[in-house]
Amino acid sequence: MYLRRCFRAKDGKRHAYWALVKSVRTERGPRQEVVAYLGEMDEAGRLGMKDAAQGHHPDQQGRLFPEPDRRWVEVDVERVRVENGRTFGGVWLGMQAVDRLGLAGLLERLIEPGREKVPWPMMALVLVLSRLCDPSSELHIAEHAYEQSAMSDLLGVPASAVNEARLYRALDQLLPHKDELQKHLKRRLGELFQLTYDLLLYDVTSTYFEGEASANPLAQRGYSRDNRPDCKQVCIALVVSRCGMPIGYELFAGNKADVTSVQEIVTTMEERYGRADRVWVMDRGMVSAANIEFLKEGGRRYIVGTPKSMLRRYEKELASQDWQSVREGLEVKRCPGPGGGTGGEASSSGGEASSSGGEASSSGGEASSETFILCRSADRRRKEKAMHERFEKRIEEGLTSLAKLAENRSMTAVKLSHRVGHLMGRNTRAAGLFKTDIVTDTEGNARLKWEKVQSWRSWAKLSEGCYLLRSNVGDWTNEELWRAYVQLTEAEGAFRIHKSDLSLRPIWHQKQERVEAHVLVCFLAYVLWKTLSQMCKSAGLGDEPRKVLEEIGRVQVVDVIMPTRCGQEIRRRCVMRPTSHQTILLNRLGLRLPERLKMPEM
Repeated sequence: MYLRRCFRAKDGKRHAYWALVKSVRTERGPRQEVVAYLGEMDEAGRLGMKDAAQGHHPDQQGRLFPEPDRRWVEVDVERVRVENGRTFGGVWLGMQAVDRLGLAGLLERLIEPGREKVPWPMMALVLVLSRLCDPSSELHIAEHAYEQSAMSDLLGVPASAVNEARLYRALDQLLPHKDELQKHLKRRLGELFQLTYDLLLYDVTSTYFEGEASANPLAQRGYSRDNRPDCKQVCIALVVSRCGMPIGYELFAGNKADVTSVQEIVTTMEERYGRADRVWVMDRGMVSAANIEFLKEGGRRYIVGTPKSMLRRYEKELASQDWQSVREGLEVKRCPGPGGGTGGEASSSGGEASSSGGEASSSGGEASSETFILCRSADRRRKEKAMHERFEKRIEEGLTSLAKLAENRSMTAVKLSHRVGHLMGRNTRAAGLFKTDIVTDTEGNARLKWEKVQSWRSWAKLSEGCYLLRSNVGDWTNEELWRAYVQLTEAEGAFRIHKSDLSLRPIWHQKQERVEAHVLVCFLAYVLWKTLSQMCKSAGLGDEPRKVLEEIGRVQVVDVIMPTRCGQEIRRRCVMRPTSHQTILLNRLGLRLPERLKMPEM
């Protein structure tokens, strides 16, 4: 029970009073029931009533509403048994996140009730909680997963009411409220965990379809991050905060280039949340002259990566020794822009800047408003060096083999050049190290000659582990700019969780609306995931809820059946007592498992 403040208007004035309320579970989900109206009370009266209702008042022998008298019966202990064991802990923990976010109440306000027997908000929660705890298809949820969990006890929806068609219709009911859901969750997460949204991290991923999806215009073939170029795909653009909290997302066709999505996603986020003094962080795949100009024109601040080819303009700075150490194994250096001074125009999409050194921004301010930061990472250097060595070995072995093959067999120049091109295409990281030449002898047979280009090796050795950032944020230090940029790993981590823990891929739906609803359910499940992550972080359990969810998820609920001497059976739905390790986790989280659940009426 708890106290709730109520208001009413009388004689043109607003009056406040208090009511004693308890939570009950009904067939339509959790509801609040007023026990008594208490009128106006001061703080002392409210505290006293709260203690009395909970049985904590020193003058009270028991609860204000005591439990009914116990009755004693004789039980045949030889015939006591347990039945209907189901998973409980994971779903229950997910419901704690749902309650903190106010997601159930929000869905009830957004989705208008109709003639359905089971409210659509409850069916939507079935989809979201299933995606968090046991991600699977709607058919598997309806036929297996739902009845194997205690979701029916927590949501008040019987297993007989959950079927595939109703779950699909719940997807249709949920999708129109995508924007309202994102706005509420962004605001609520900020309130719960004192989040700041000064830094917006933007990245794009893709997920592929199983099936043709011929009627879905978003299903197109494009660059696959899942190494499935044989399948159609859809692109997902995600914006998160500096700690990885989701702010919003959009879906694009599978053949949309990352660089063409920037202006649309920035405009969408600003229309949804307003324009504030935020810093946009993007990787080099988002950079183009048009996008930099767009960001400047709107007075937006940004930190972006640059194409690898722009490092060529900073060969002198790379060879110098005046680097600033940010942390062990990481050095940075502030440099002039490509055209001199401190700034310059962006390179074209995916390519190098103009040979003249870059033009200044025409309407976004002077070139001096930009800052370029060279970064050199020891870990990244070791990784790139190992990759170069591996690809160099592959190419060298391949060219040696092809040269011998051409000597022993008759081969045309076209066929040999095709094989050489295929070899280089599979090992592009070190392709620039080799210079190849195909000649034809007097008999018309092709011969392969090759050599290594030492100038390429020298440049590779100098630039390994280095990358270049550009920004128009002038009041941050080099370290602050670098740390903001590396926060992009939070967006990458969000995609990994979506694809692995929440099984975003592959997509089996064929219709566009169902695909969009599927991604929305995954997004909502990820919000619950990050909410649990923040709860774990506040409890000193790290910021990774995977192990906590797995450990608490082992708690089950069972029906205990006790046959009595008079022939009747007593049934109690009991929650397993947590282990010592589970108890420690729950105590750290400030949570307490219920001992029993209410048995459904037969």
